[in-house]
Amino acid sequence: MLPISDYQKIGIGVTGFGMLFLFLGMMLFFDRGLLAIGNILFISGLALVIGLERTFRFFFQKTKLKGSGFFLGGILVVLLGWPVIGMVVEIYGFILLFKGFFPVVINFLRRVPVIGNILMLPGISAIVNYVANDPNSMV
Repeated sequence: MLPISDYQKIGIGVTGFGMLFLFLGMMLFFDRGLLAIGNILFISGLALVIGLERTFRFFFQKTKLKGSGFFLGGILVVLLGWPVIGMVVEIYGFILLFKGFFPVVINFLRRVPVIGNILMLPGISAIVNYVANDPNSMV
């Protein structure tokens, strides 16, 4: 097992709180304040988990510049006061940034007892198989 530093432990918590605030912000009719706090916590937690330099390198790779632009631009739009438009732009950027991780996540979720059964349902399995096998044609 890999040793986890105190900064990484804190980063996991901060990232979790960021995702919680983003979820609550969307559930509470795109509350601008919650979405802004969630975005800031998510990016801060990511930087704590993987480090500032690796975070910078991840977001500013040549192949990920378009996704980074949409993701960070969406955060800026949310902070400027248009939360619905900002979240749509941000979600599109998130998909572009992390589409390489989707097959790994789906294969992991297939092994989780209850979620794996849900992913095998007829309508859902077609979508899951499409995402897991061909992530480049998703966007």
